[in-house]
Amino acid sequence: MAPLNEKQVWWRPNEASNSIGNLLLHLNGNIGQWLVASFEHREDGRNRPQEFSARGAATAAELLARLDATVEEAGRVLARLTPEELLATYEIQGYTVTGLYAVLHAVEHFALHYGQIAYITKSLSGRDLGFYRELERTGRARSRS
Repeated sequence: MAPLNEKQVWWRPNEASNSIGNLLLHLNGNIGQWLVASFEHREDGRNRPQEFSARGAATAAELLARLDATVEEAGRVLARLTPEELLATYEIQGYTVTGLYAVLHAVEHFALHYGQIAYITKSLSGRDLGFYRELERTGRARSRS
């Protein structure tokens, strides 16, 4: 998102699509709900529809800071999970799932929307984001010996 301005962060091609800002709010809500609230047995205060209806609700820096804090908290939760917690069942978003399912769902869901954010960023900036520059010469990562 670095090459984008605030207007571009909230840009959407049409009303059926999401902006990067909406996707960041959505990822924050999803990680908070599926990984933090569920495993910490907290009340779920997520307002999912609000994540998609927001228009310019925060700056890119604020959105990233919120998501960073939530991901950090989720990391602490995941680091302390026991096998019993991963096999236990949880009620999340109206679904009954195992802890392992919740973790896998959150990872897959994050990756999907991260890809959307990268695509929107590349489309608006016209720049390669350089994720795999080391593969340009040989198609393989350099040896780390």
